[in-house]
Amino acid sequence: MKPNKVFSLLGLATRAGRTASGEFMTEKSVKNKTAALVIVGTDASANTKKNFRDMCSFYHVPYYEYGTKEELGHAMGKEMRASLAVTDAGFAKTLNRYLETEMKETEGNEWQK
Repeated sequence: MKPNKVFSLLGLATRAGRTASGEFMTEKSVKNKTAALVIVGTDASANTKKNFRDMCSFYHVPYYEYGTKEELGHAMGKEMRASLAVTDAGFAKTLNRYLETEMKETEGNEWQK
């Protein structure tokens, strides 16, 4: 899969009101159990990545490191975003499939689960 499929779907989910972005809102949606999937930019700080990796593991939410903060923000039509949560199960399922397929194709070179 091409990265633009993931970014296009993120834009669609955002326009549908099915995402929460920014560290505070992403954390809030994970803890409120409304997050179906979390994506953190590959260029986010090590502390941010660890925080969300651990939180998602605890709350059993799929976690991915994908794209840069700028790419994630651009896909959502906003400023740079280090993290975002997808709150719709349908969008999350499709994104999960795209991300898993891309992970197999790139074998974890650019990002990791």
